[in-house]
Amino acid sequence: MRKAHLRDYEEMEIEEYWIIDYAALGARKFIGNPKQPTFFVCSLVDGEYQMTPFTGNTPIVSPTFPQFKLSAQQIFNLAL
Repeated sequence: MRKAHLRDYEEMEIEEYWIIDYAALGARKFIGNPKQPTFFVCSLVDGEYQMTPFTGNTPIVSPTFPQFKLSAQQIFNLAL
């Protein structure tokens, strides 16, 4: 079985998925400089994903889960 790729998700019309980079391993163009742990909400818009990054105490906004009330930092703290 092969790994799914973004194009596969787009073709399946998966409306939203999340990427959690708790170790700040992503590229600086995605997670900033200096690198910091980042939570991404990837939403399908006009057939392509729009990645919205969340860091620190900024509340995460999810179109799929509008009542979700945690920040990226709260989620990272739960993993410790």
